[in-house]
Formats: sequence, C-alpha cells, structure tokens
Amino acid sequence: MQPSSIAKPATAPAKATVQAPRERILRAASRLFYMQGFHATGIDRIIAEAGVAKMSLYQHFRSKDELIAAFLDRRDDYWCDWLASRVEALANSPKARLLAVFDALGEWFESPDFRGCAFINAAVEFPDAQHSARLASREHKQRVHAYLENLAMAAKMPQAAELAAQLALLIEGAIVTALVAPGPAPAQRARAIAQRILADFPPA
Repeated sequence: MQPSSIAKPATAPAKATVQAPRERILRAASRLFYMQGFHATGIDRIIAEAGVAKMSLYQHFRSKDELIAAFLDRRDDYWCDWLASRVEALANSPKARLLAVFDALGEWFESPDFRGCAFINAAVEFPDAQHSARLASREHKQRVHAYLENLAMAAKMPQAAELAAQLALLIEGAIVTALVAPGPAPAQRARAIAQRILADFPPA
C-alpha cells in the first residue's frame, strides 16, 4: 500500500458501488472534510462534487452532521485497518511491531495529501464534548489505544495499558507536529523516544 493511500477515506469499492449516489456523496464529502475542514465545506460544494441533486443527498443523509458521522465511521475503520496491515508488513515480532507503528506513521506523513488526523481535526472544530463528531473522535482514540495495548500484551510487556497510553501520546504529538512541519522526521523522533520508553518496560 502506498503511503498516500492512507489520506483517502476508503479503498475503491466495486464499480457498481462507486456509481451509487450515496457512495458518490460520501466519497466527495470525505475528501472535502479531510482536505478543507468540516465547517469550511458546505453542502452545496459536496453536491457539486458528487454530481447529485440536493434532494438525493438528504435522502441518504438527513443532515450535515449525519454525513460527518458517516465519514468518521468509515475513516475509523479504514485508518485502523491500514495501520494494522502496515505494522504487520513492517515487523515480524510483537515487540518490533510496537516500533513499526512509528515507521508506518512516517510513511503516512510523506503523503502529499496528508492533513493530519481527521479525528483531532474534528475535535478542534466541534467544541461541544457531546457532539457526534467529538464522540466519534474519542472512540477512535480508544480504539487506537486498545490496538497498542494488544500489541504490548502480545510482546509480554508489563503494564500494557500504561505503555499503550504513553505510546498513544507519542503518536498524537507526532501527527500534530507533522501537520506543522511536514515529513517523516516527527515519526522518527517519536520512534526514538518509544525505544527508550520500551526499555523502561522490560518484558515480563
């Protein structure tokens, strides 16, 4: 998988699905939400890019918030699947996979259409903690933490939950830094810090 593919919200579905109005709407919205932002992207822009009528959009999504929720749901599955597949490809031992997470991030950061984490972006744009976008962001971060914890347990590391929490903070910091200073360097530095953290958590 090419690094640039992670910036896209989904892999290409079958041709028949691509032609469906709902899929065209969701694909257009996904690209615009990620590249331009949620508030900056209006319904009319999505309709124009998807090539559908406004009535068609509201037949599939009752509101812009519902469309945002659909994008974040798809993004969550795709991003987490991408990360797991890249980590598996980059490392063949449980402990090495904990560091391979940062190698995968470095690939993502080099993507020409990298615009940071869609879930961090959503949390910034929607200050209400109970907004569906904020709730989706929280659930995504919990899912990433659970993935890291599972890697730590597979590596027989003690305090797997705490180790996962520390690595998750490194991931978030690297993503935000890469948005401001593009390139793989933030991931490389985060990996070096992760190596030192792992030394403090010797396998049980």
